[in-house]
Amino acid sequence: MKKIILVALIGFGAWNYYTKNVDSTPNPMPRSSGIAETRREAPVHTSQTSFRCDGRQHCSQMTSRAEAEFFIRNCPNTKMDGDRDGIPCENDSRF
Repeated sequence: MKKIILVALIGFGAWNYYTKNVDSTPNPMPRSSGIAETRREAPVHTSQTSFRCDGRQHCSQMTSRAEAEFFIRNCPNTKMDGDRDGIPCENDSRF
């Protein structure tokens, strides 16, 4: 019984550490697979809004359709346009 409690406490401590230190900030520069990549970090300003590439990749991390469109046009490694038709987050009901 003591071993089970000890394992549970270690697991809880590891999960607490992970949620506070690893999962709280997005990774601004994903690790490369060894292939040279060109990162576009410069912000693109429009008359209405301005966004910048900051490492976000998924629809759940976007606040608007315009932001998602900016990311798929200007930022590398996005995962928001599964059918590659240029329309991001088609199944996201928030937009």
